[in-house]
Amino acid sequence: MARGLDKHNERQQKLSFFGKDLVRRSKSTCELCEDTGVKLSIFEVTPVYEEPDYDHCIFICETCLEQLENPKRIEPNHWRCLNNTMWSEIPAVQVSAVRMLRKLADKTEWAKDLLEQAYLDEELQEWADNEK
Repeated sequence: MARGLDKHNERQQKLSFFGKDLVRRSKSTCELCEDTGVKLSIFEVTPVYEEPDYDHCIFICETCLEQLENPKRIEPNHWRCLNNTMWSEIPAVQVSAVRMLRKLADKTEWAKDLLEQAYLDEELQEWADNEK
């Protein structure tokens, strides 16, 4: 059990090296809901590789993190922000937005409409389809 904890702690330490760059990139704003003035955390967009990859990381608030990690707790109205963030220049944000829109499309008409408007190039579409 200690070996698993050690691996987890080592991974978290490696991810923390991305912190300053993520703060700069996000301008201290949640990269999904654009909330400011809140605690932000690093979230790895799957698939997760053996070595942490900056390009697979996004900086998000606790509300987004909680709902990404616990799909049963998704509050559809929180995700109306995807109208803006699905057009992000950051591939990991685009992929995360499309994945969440897919989860919401069965529940809300606005998410279904946004999903129809979303565009991902072929490589990002494959990444979005490879959710684990």
